[in-house]
Amino acid sequence: MKEVVLADKAGYCFGVKRAVDSALRLREQHNKPIYTLGPLIHNNDVVNFLKDKEIYSVELDEIDKLQVDDVIIIRSHGVPKNVLDKLKNHKVVVENATCPYVSNIQQKVEKYYKEGYSIIIVGDKSHPEVVGINGWCNNSAIISKNGENLEEIPRRVCVVSQTTEKQSNWEKVLSKIIGSAKELIAFNTICSATEVRQKSAEEISKEVDAMIVIGGFNSSNTTKLYEICKNNCDNTYHVENLNGLPREILNNNKIKKIGVTAGASTPDWIIKEAIEKMKDEKVLNGEEMELYEQYSKDNVNISVGKILEGEVFKVNDKEAYLTIGTKSEAILPINEYTKEENASLKNFLKSGDRIRAKVINRKNTDGLVVLSTIEVERQKLYEDLRVAFENKEVIEVVVKEEVKGGLVASYKGIRVFIPASHLELNRVSNFKAYVGNTINVQLIEFERQRNGMKIVASRRDILKGEKETKEVETWNNLEEGQIVEGIVRRISNFGAFVEVNGVDGLLHSSEISWNKVNNPNELLKVGEKVKVSILTVDKENKKLSLSIKKLSENPWNNIKEKYPVGNIVLGKVVRFAKFGAFVELEPGVDGLVHISQISKNRIESPEEVLKVGEEIKAIIVDVNEEQKRVALSIKALEEI
Repeated sequence: MKEVVLADKAGYCFGVKRAVDSALRLREQHNKPIYTLGPLIHNNDVVNFLKDKEIYSVELDEIDKLQVDDVIIIRSHGVPKNVLDKLKNHKVVVENATCPYVSNIQQKVEKYYKEGYSIIIVGDKSHPEVVGINGWCNNSAIISKNGENLEEIPRRVCVVSQTTEKQSNWEKVLSKIIGSAKELIAFNTICSATEVRQKSAEEISKEVDAMIVIGGFNSSNTTKLYEICKNNCDNTYHVENLNGLPREILNNNKIKKIGVTAGASTPDWIIKEAIEKMKDEKVLNGEEMELYEQYSKDNVNISVGKILEGEVFKVNDKEAYLTIGTKSEAILPINEYTKEENASLKNFLKSGDRIRAKVINRKNTDGLVVLSTIEVERQKLYEDLRVAFENKEVIEVVVKEEVKGGLVASYKGIRVFIPASHLELNRVSNFKAYVGNTINVQLIEFERQRNGMKIVASRRDILKGEKETKEVETWNNLEEGQIVEGIVRRISNFGAFVEVNGVDGLLHSSEISWNKVNNPNELLKVGEKVKVSILTVDKENKKLSLSIKKLSENPWNNIKEKYPVGNIVLGKVVRFAKFGAFVELEPGVDGLVHISQISKNRIESPEEVLKVGEEIKAIIVDVNEEQKRVALSIKALEEI
């Protein structure tokens, strides 16, 4: 028995599937013959299948033979603009099934041609897609397969690619243009489906003894797959269907592992027939059929609000593209993944990642499903809040703004209203003081309304219960040396007042951290829970002194052994000075990267290169235990 490896991205792409599905839908809807302008896709089996369904291919010069209200479909390859204009002059119903990726190229070409750019198309000049694209710039485009015919480059150039072109050809043409054109705009418009199919085929063809590429002989994308596979595997065969399966590899005992892929215009049934034939001839066992069945399932019911699992196959700074099921493709915009400003999705996702996301649009202008992970998180947060309301749980919220009648707070992005009468035990005069702070509340209303959720919280109820039960006996139970938990109630320049069981204690700045604390607000927040050690208890005068740093060993002890000079260390940027950046190596130990050691390039301030909260690597260049100083260098690390 032979082992068969089926490419995980093979067969119909969503653009081709969309065109075929449109044709079948229109045939059923109109209950009469349907026409396509040229073969709908480059696959004879599919074309014959469509003929059986009374879906016929006609050429442009045959349009005059069509009757009024006949339906004609523009295939996924698209057509020149003048063809669309010609069809509009006939009284026929036009269904434009041009692949969204191709439509995008046509729009770009038309736009930049009108702006005075010369258009260069990377691709096959006779391919219908390229012919169609060229028609959107008055058939004036320079068409190049691999750059060999590019002798004189125009001054202003806009470059696009045939969606099914090989990446290597795109790079060859672009390398010829760069440096020659005075003004260059380039759009790598190779279809994402083409990219993933080519990548998958290339990986498999390197591992097998023979490779079978299934698809029409006149299919450009299938031909590209064959060329890629042939480059890696000498025993590569291009077949249209099961009848073309080569006997020499099926009966060759030296061939143990066979790879199978298929072009974007190859339907599932042809792939299945080929695998079934190999099974029937006892070339492979039933496990490969199970592999195919798993691959071919596409039962994802796509509806707005549904949560799906998808696999990322392409990601750039602003979008991630995913497969959902096996044939559907979706897009995840960056603003539906994170609210971070100037973020890049490349920092969060990579090809192969599987994520859960909610459908927020079944089909955008490019025909893609639009997903959101933020909405999945929002749904979970609403459920968490519902449980908190029913169980009267205390939750933490961040106060965002003052409004009429109270405050608006946020629970991980969910709006929560706190009435003025439910903020404190006493009347509050300065609501702005709470903005930006984290406080504990209980939900007192949780109701779905027509315009959204109404969520109301109270802090007063929490304070009232704490005051009544704790304050009386607290002083009798406090002792020096105890480790207790408190809540930060107020912050001043010299420290913070921490409430311990209803009693305020002073946490002096010098006792907050082993590091020097210039501003307690940088380390503590009102409403924050902290563990503290009781330094002194003056029950007579009701004074309580607290310490956080006493809970941990002095981090500067044996500092030279902990951080040997010459080693690379990972730390987090915590603050800046004119002369450099301070990097936290561990709580209580900050190292200094002098401004001269941040970058090989001259900079005026650390903020030009670094950000607070950013993790960086640096080399330890000096450690002074007595002066409690650690000197670091990022620049030295770059020079290694």
